[in-house]
Amino acid sequence: VQLQASGGGLEQPGGSLRLSCAASGRIFSINVMGWHRQAPGKQRELVAAIRSSGSANYADSVKGRFTISRDSAKNTVHLQMNSLKPEDTAVYYCNALVDSQVYWGQGTLVTVSS
Repeated sequence: VQLQASGGGLEQPGGSLRLSCAASGRIFSINVMGWHRQAPGKQRELVAAIRSSGSANYADSVKGRFTISRDSAKNTVHLQMNSLKPEDTAVYYCNALVDSQVYWGQGTLVTVSS
């Protein structure tokens, strides 16, 4: 199973970015898909996750600004990031619980700066 992330880049404070992550390979079921991030000098933290039921949870720091969504037919998860702040700068990693095993995608860098 491979996870391919895309959509990072440089954005100004207050702007928006959309990250996408597609899972491919031998997949029977994906229970959870989500995003973590790791800022320089900090530990990796959960940003948002969405279950097969559609229920989602978010880090307090992104609630109301970020929205996670999922296209189960395409094994894809998206993270819409609005009202970006400099403290959102990090490498964002998608991950998925596929057939009871956790997989990670490569990171995509998000930089929020004027």
